[in-house]
Amino acid sequence: MTVSNTGVTAPAGPALPDRGTPAERPGARAATSRKSMRERDRSGYLFVAPFAVATGLFLVVPTLYGLWMSFTNQSLTGAGSEFIGFANYLEAFSDPQVWQTLWHTVWFTILSTVPLVLVALVMALLVHTGLPGQWVWRMSFFAPYLLTSAVVWHLSNWMFQPDIGLLDTWITGLGLDPLGWLTDENVAMFSIAGVTVWWTVGFNFLLYLAALQGIPAQQYEAATIDGAGGWRRLFSITLPQLRTITGVIVVLQLLASLKVFDQIYMLTAGGPNGSTRPILEYIYDTGFTNYRLGYASAISYVFFALILVFTLVRLLPARKEA
Repeated sequence: MTVSNTGVTAPAGPALPDRGTPAERPGARAATSRKSMRERDRSGYLFVAPFAVATGLFLVVPTLYGLWMSFTNQSLTGAGSEFIGFANYLEAFSDPQVWQTLWHTVWFTILSTVPLVLVALVMALLVHTGLPGQWVWRMSFFAPYLLTSAVVWHLSNWMFQPDIGLLDTWITGLGLDPLGWLTDENVAMFSIAGVTVWWTVGFNFLLYLAALQGIPAQQYEAATIDGAGGWRRLFSITLPQLRTITGVIVVLQLLASLKVFDQIYMLTAGGPNGSTRPILEYIYDTGFTNYRLGYASAISYVFFALILVFTLVRLLPARKEA
């Protein structure tokens, strides 16, 4: 009730809600929130800008320029930059050297990917089971991955040196004939794949070891209580839990092996008789030895398209399953 000037009381009306100060009202709070979000966006753009500029200058621009160059007869000498359409691509598809070097690349990928996955898994399982002196095993398994390709080349040349190399000394000591590790067409690719496995298996080993450490110990405890042995736990718990990381490792290893160049170029330079020449070396020779940058660009984009198709075919089923 309220008292009027006449002394008569009147019923009080409904109380109005307290909307607070103008700065505390809902509309003002929303405007302030939008303003703070814009400020955060601007600060985020400032942090991203250096990396975006670097990516544009060193990745996007060269990629687009290389694509344009693949439609020209550009030479390394600077002569000739006329637009010739799809002539380079038609030549690439009919060039037997393209398909031969592509097969060499695929063959190396097969030889290296399978042991790089299996050997890394075995190494991770051995360390995860608790071998004595684990830090020594971890270091010895991962240390070769830290070596540069030049160091790997020197070590490999010492091991594969004919007659006086480490491997030939061992096999001749067993009464066997020495092998042409890098000079025999039937052996050279296997030698390069073996060096690659020794050199790069440490990365896959770390990925598997991290995945093994992420498996809950309660699953193994429950399986042990149920009477499951070591092999049963391996095939029923460990390997199924590693299915996702195995798929990731396989894709990463396939992509890395398909891009092989440096170890083959340093060990055999594509020999003997071109039996180990990968497609990237053929692209390099075409562009920087034969001076045909336009044709080399076309071959590289054909190879890029093949890798892209393979990656999509491999990843799409995995994403649907996930």
